[in-house]
Amino acid sequence: MPDTKSLQRSMRRIRNIHFVGIGGAGMCGIAEVLLNQGYLVSGSDMLAGRNTSRLSDLGATIFSGHAAEHVKDADVIVTSSAIESGNIEVQAARELGLPVVPRAEMLSELMRYRYGIAVAGTHGKTTTTSLIASIFGEAGVAPTFVIGGLLNRANANAQLGEGHYFIAEADESDASFLHLQPMISVLTNIDEDHMETY
Repeated sequence: MPDTKSLQRSMRRIRNIHFVGIGGAGMCGIAEVLLNQGYLVSGSDMLAGRNTSRLSDLGATIFSGHAAEHVKDADVIVTSSAIESGNIEVQAARELGLPVVPRAEMLSELMRYRYGIAVAGTHGKTTTTSLIASIFGEAGVAPTFVIGGLLNRANANAQLGEGHYFIAEADESDASFLHLQPMISVLTNIDEDHMETY
């Protein structure tokens, strides 16, 4: 698994990005932003649903289930925290020498180009992130956002905005939010949660 600096160098020369577990709330938003930036996006998931349908409508190639051949055209693989290292696509990518990066690392790379605002906490992350994105949108600053739930105002959980701000919901469950380097961190609250990680 490459470090963030390796991913930064790779982003300059990649074109095809494959997501393993693309239908997840945290994954589909990142995939949508990358699609809107002009990357070729593909992804696999065991279950089809609203998220995979939306991405397909936007131009992503969606595979039902996991198979080694799904990664053959990819330049980099992004994995959900729900995907185990023994996943057939992850193994195939490693055999091909492709970078395999966690979702949070790709989110960090996207945030690097903007003024990042990350929302973490035990409860209320989605609501708070949605509220901030809505306020910024109403203020006319056209933020980019990636949220773990649907923002009714945009009818999406992600959007590539023309403005300088990048607003993201940060996942603390597996400490992956430590990859993010926002300019502003919002902490909604702290509770005894995910103690196996901490």
